[in-house]
Amino acid sequence: MSVQEQQTIAPLTGIGHRAPRLRAVGTQTQRAPESTLRPSSMPFGTDTPLDWREEDLVASDVYVRKGAVLLYRGSPFTALYVVRSGSCKSVTTTPEGQEQIAAFHIAGEILGAEAIGDRVHDATITALEDSEFCAMPFDRVQALAQKSHDFQRTLHATFAREIRRGRTLARWLATMRAEQRLASFLLDLADRYCARGYSSREFVLRMSRQDIGIHLGLSHETVSRSLSSFHRQSLMRVRGRLLTIIDRKALQAL
Repeated sequence: MSVQEQQTIAPLTGIGHRAPRLRAVGTQTQRAPESTLRPSSMPFGTDTPLDWREEDLVASDVYVRKGAVLLYRGSPFTALYVVRSGSCKSVTTTPEGQEQIAAFHIAGEILGAEAIGDRVHDATITALEDSEFCAMPFDRVQALAQKSHDFQRTLHATFAREIRRGRTLARWLATMRAEQRLASFLLDLADRYCARGYSSREFVLRMSRQDIGIHLGLSHETVSRSLSSFHRQSLMRVRGRLLTIIDRKALQAL
């Protein structure tokens, strides 16, 4: 089997049929490693009783090795994906052919909502580490939204969060200096980890400094200098990719 064939996801099953629980992209099938602290695998709120189950939505799980592609730009939209474990990045291409990292995604976040209108994915989604995703065929999502007001409400709230995140990035790029962009990005990432049950104070940057720079419109060197500056000022401790926030208020003051 060719590499391209290995990286192609088989068609998803329709409503009412369950696909195999695990299929792999970019390598042979194997179980995703267990985490000592596993956040909710679904992006929808669980603090109130809901009249639907995860099994109503998920057709299959997809395991993607680090560096392998889950979805290619231009592929037809058939499903939404949730990051069950791990992390990934969405890469778009400008009309001039320049690549831009539109977003980073962590466990519990949803992928593919921007493709609902045109029915074509406009970004290539690549795993930043060994990751597992659950695929939700969109016809199944629509059917459940029509019969469950709870699900419809939480689905809309999820989409709204994604829209706000895109607007926030645009504001960072338009109004902030380099250190402000980086501080805002790191604080936002900490808050997202916290919302999923991880520590908001200490976490590993799964993305490279170069990727962070592309995302924030900065050079790799600027990101490295800014992190070093934060470290010297005791705003945070930086050891390779392990980051510990020491003075959150000072970072917010930037």
